[in-house]
Amino acid sequence: MQAKACHNIINIPPKLLPPVKLPSTAGQITLPSHVPRAITITTTSPTHEVYTPEIDDTITAFWDYQFLFVSQRSETNEPVALRVVEGCIPSDFPSGTYYLTGPGIFTDDHGSTVHPLDGHGYLRAFEIDSGTGQVKFMARYIETEAQAEERDPVTGKWKFTHRGPFSVLKGGKMVGNTKVMKNVANTSVLQWGGRLFCLWEGGDPYEIDSKTLSTVGKFELIKNSDQSLPVEDSKKFNGDFLDVAAQILKPILYGVFKMTPKRLLSHYKIDSRRNRLLIMSCNAEDMLLPRSNFTFYEFDSNFQLLQTHEFEIPDQLMIHDWAFTDTHYVLFGNRIKLDIPGSMTAVCGLSPMISALSVNPSKSTSPIYLLPRFPNKQTNVERAWRKPIEAPSQMWVLHVGNAFEEIDDGTGNVNIKIQASGCSYQWFNFQKMFGYDWQSGKLDPSMMNVEEGEEKLLPHLVQVSIDLDTNGNCTKCSVSDLNPQWDKAADFPAINSEFSGRKNTYVYAATSSGSRQALPHFPFDTIVKLNTADKSVQKWSAGRRRFIGEPVFIPRGTKEDDGYLLVVEYAVSTQRCYLVILDAQRIGEKNEVVARLEVPRHLNFPLGFHGFWAPNNSGLGNLQKIGSRFQDSWSMMEDKMVKLGQ
Repeated sequence: MQAKACHNIINIPPKLLPPVKLPSTAGQITLPSHVPRAITITTTSPTHEVYTPEIDDTITAFWDYQFLFVSQRSETNEPVALRVVEGCIPSDFPSGTYYLTGPGIFTDDHGSTVHPLDGHGYLRAFEIDSGTGQVKFMARYIETEAQAEERDPVTGKWKFTHRGPFSVLKGGKMVGNTKVMKNVANTSVLQWGGRLFCLWEGGDPYEIDSKTLSTVGKFELIKNSDQSLPVEDSKKFNGDFLDVAAQILKPILYGVFKMTPKRLLSHYKIDSRRNRLLIMSCNAEDMLLPRSNFTFYEFDSNFQLLQTHEFEIPDQLMIHDWAFTDTHYVLFGNRIKLDIPGSMTAVCGLSPMISALSVNPSKSTSPIYLLPRFPNKQTNVERAWRKPIEAPSQMWVLHVGNAFEEIDDGTGNVNIKIQASGCSYQWFNFQKMFGYDWQSGKLDPSMMNVEEGEEKLLPHLVQVSIDLDTNGNCTKCSVSDLNPQWDKAADFPAINSEFSGRKNTYVYAATSSGSRQALPHFPFDTIVKLNTADKSVQKWSAGRRRFIGEPVFIPRGTKEDDGYLLVVEYAVSTQRCYLVILDAQRIGEKNEVVARLEVPRHLNFPLGFHGFWAPNNSGLGNLQKIGSRFQDSWSMMEDKMVKLGQ
């Protein structure tokens, strides 16, 4: 058990306060004018809590949020054993490594700050050995081309030279700076085919050495892939005008701003039944045109390209995450439009490049595109996939947990269900994500919260149900809360990955307990487990002034919820990071926490984005062999199903 803390707290009137500084790795942050300042002097051991005076919860809430994004300039070239502060690693825990990526630095040494989405990728690895009960930790920056330019290898000093899509530099060149697309490899991480990669929304992934976390280099995953296999005939809906506009934009975007022609999305999918990696790209110029061009690629475990399909859609969409089923790629479209004034200031360097875009609430519905995954095998080829299914809800989709199909044996009709997190167009704002104020270069968490009565505007978990007849035509589409018993803000839906693309019962997500007076909705402090069958809800809360990121499910047995959840806990009250292991079947019970392991204070890291669980090679190899055998059987079953359908 942890020792109880002992505190000596001294309150100093705000007028007597000197400027308040975070640790030396963070730079200086100034409170907004409407937030009073206070300081606490404590005499504690490093493991004891450091309380902020409870004069106004707004003070504590503001500073807690800042500490979630404190820059970390330290790295670990050698593994560091983590101290177990609660429980132990269970003997049936599958040995492997949990990789977590996200931005690592937000402030340079010359006065510039960047949006969290523009922070250089900082990869963390938790190697778990259930045999010895040890967890070893490593953390290193991904050495991208931009990182090599912006960080001095000798002094370790940083100087931001690239604006990034979401930031404007103060201490560097601002006007006329065309260095925009800096691939920071900070969004997601993937192990596939025995190789480790970090991905970013807009460029090639970077390959990482899984043992040392050193950067191998850029991996051109989709280079020449369009020519490797026949591209599905998209029968272009429009010819001349948009093609001419695209030809004008290409030399500007590709040549001047160095954008990648095919913008690879950071969210990939793994079809475990076929043992396939699915990725998706879109054309850079389509972000500024009233059309969208999406290309899907499917690879086997040796990175052999198995198929590619390209779809041109007459709608200007932004896709961050997507889903797949046995027969479709599922795109929940977020409508955007070109902002003319914003694009002018963005090109000049007076505002972030993302200012060129804005949400497009022109329709009260949300478009869902069901794109044929295996056109030659599907029976519903008559369906015009270019015409979207309009869901009766205007919603900006952030992340998709799963999608699957159910076939009515009597009629042959198909029901498709999509589980996702989405928010209102009224809440989502390109220039206010994460509460970042590009004009001041600081974080204002109040941007992320809403007034009482407006909670439905926030990200929440939904389920979309689509009924298709035997010709693939939509007969009904509805949107409802994924679980009506849980209506709090939530994101990062996660499932047992073995159920990706097929019917699942359980969904896990990061959410808020709502117990905080100031900033009750963000940041998240709770894991919720939703049962979609009986609508029951179980939850685990990290505790007061402790926040969490994305949960990751680790299978243990054959039942869907038989396994563990991994989540990183950010205890800003103690300035500590912990790896927490939860028993997924005991969420909501007193013994739900299996183990909590402490990261050394000097290696505390900022809030992460997305993670990946990689079992040890032996287990991964067996899984791939089983997947390969199943792939052959599944293909034979598909052919039989098609024949029966015909």
